[in-house]
Amino acid sequence: MTRIASLLASAFIVLLPLSSASAAMPEGATALFEAKTVAARDSALSTLEAAAPKDPASAYAAGAGEFFTALELLASGLHRHGFESPQSFMLPLMQLPVPANPNPEPLTYEGFRAILVAFRDRLAKSAATLGSVPADADIGMVIDLTHVGIDLNEDGTIAPDESMAAIMAALSRGGMATDGAAPSLTFRFDRADGYWLQGYAEFLMAQADFWLAHDFRSTFDGSFHMLFPRARLPLQDVLVPPPGDMGSSIFSSEWRIADFISMVHLINWPVIEPERRKAARQELLEMIRLSREDWKAIRAETDNDREWLPGPQQKGENPLTGLEVGEEQVQAWLATLTMAEDLLEGRKLLPHFRVTASTGQGINMKRFFDEPKPFDLVLSITGPGIAPYLESGEIVTSGDFDQIQREFGGGGFLTFALWFN
Repeated sequence: MTRIASLLASAFIVLLPLSSASAAMPEGATALFEAKTVAARDSALSTLEAAAPKDPASAYAAGAGEFFTALELLASGLHRHGFESPQSFMLPLMQLPVPANPNPEPLTYEGFRAILVAFRDRLAKSAATLGSVPADADIGMVIDLTHVGIDLNEDGTIAPDESMAAIMAALSRGGMATDGAAPSLTFRFDRADGYWLQGYAEFLMAQADFWLAHDFRSTFDGSFHMLFPRARLPLQDVLVPPPGDMGSSIFSSEWRIADFISMVHLINWPVIEPERRKAARQELLEMIRLSREDWKAIRAETDNDREWLPGPQQKGENPLTGLEVGEEQVQAWLATLTMAEDLLEGRKLLPHFRVTASTGQGINMKRFFDEPKPFDLVLSITGPGIAPYLESGEIVTSGDFDQIQREFGGGGFLTFALWFN
C-alpha cells in the first residue's frame, strides 16, 4: 500500500475506535463497530448517543460512529446515482471507492446538493459529539480495521470488502478488491486521536460548505456526466461514450480529459449562500486549533501502544505509513499551522505569481471567505478573479514554505500533512 494512497484513504475513511477486549469499553461501541448490518449499527449508535452526555467513552465512540455514517451517507448517495470515481486528487470529496451500480437512479442538481448537505450536517454532528469529550478523558480503544466498515452498495449489510482496511487497500490500488482480502491493521485510539478525527470533520465540512455556498448548476449540467455517466444528466446522450470506451482515471481517455477541461472552464460560480463561505473559513480555523490540541495531547503521552499518530517520544515505524515522527517534523507542522492561521486571519497575505512581484501586493484570504464574490477558478489563477482581495502587507514567501518542507525530509510535506491533519 503506497504512503500517499493510504493517507488519502485516512482523510476520508476514518479509523474508528473500538476495543473487543477492554472491559471499560461501552457495550454499544463494540456492537456499533462490529455490526454486520446497517440496522444493527444504527441501533448501537442510538444507544451510544443516548449515553454520551454522561459517559465520555460513549461520546467518543458515538462521535466516531457519526463520522462513520457521514461517509456512508456520501458513499450511498454517490452509489445510488451510478458514481464512477475519476480517481483524481483534484476532486478530494470524490475519492470513495464506490462499487458500480448497473441500474443508477437519475440525478438532479438539487439532488446532488442534498447529498452534500446531508454529508456536511452529519459531520457537524460528529464534531459536536467529539467536542463534548473532556480533554482529560481516559480513552483507549483498539481496532483491527478489517472488523469495521460502511455499506457502500446500499444492500443493508457491511461485507468484508466494505471494511475500512479493504477500502483503504482499494484506494491504494485504484479500485475495489475482488477477493475481499485486506491487510490487517490494528491501532489503539486515545484522546489525542479524538482531536484528529474532529479536525478531519471540520476539514471536510469546509469543503462541503464551500461548494454549497455557490450555485454550481452550470458545472453540474455541463460536466458531471463525467462522474455520473448513466444518471440521465443533460448531456449524457450527446457526450457519454459506450462503457468500454470510458477509461477509469481522469486522464485515461479523451472524453474524460475533455470533460475535465469543461469542468474547470465552468467553475464560475455565483454566491448564493454567503454564510457558508464564511463558515468554511471558521471550520478551517477550528481544524487548526484541533491539530494543536492533538499534538499537545500526543506529546504528553508516555505509552507507545499501537499509535495511529505517534509523537517523537513514541519510537518505531508506523505500520500504515512506514514513517517515524521526529521533533523536527512536529515543529515544522506547528509552523505550518501558524502560517495557515495567519493567512486565514488576514495577518499575512498569499502571493500571486502575476501580481506580487510587480505590485508587492498579496491576497487577503480572510476577505476571500468573508466578503464572497463569484468564484471563477480560471480567472483566480490568471489574476482578474483575485483582484478584489489584493492589498499591501506582509506576504508569505516561497522561502517560508521551502524551509518548512525541508524539515519533512524524504516522507514529503504532503504525506505528513495528510497524516498529521
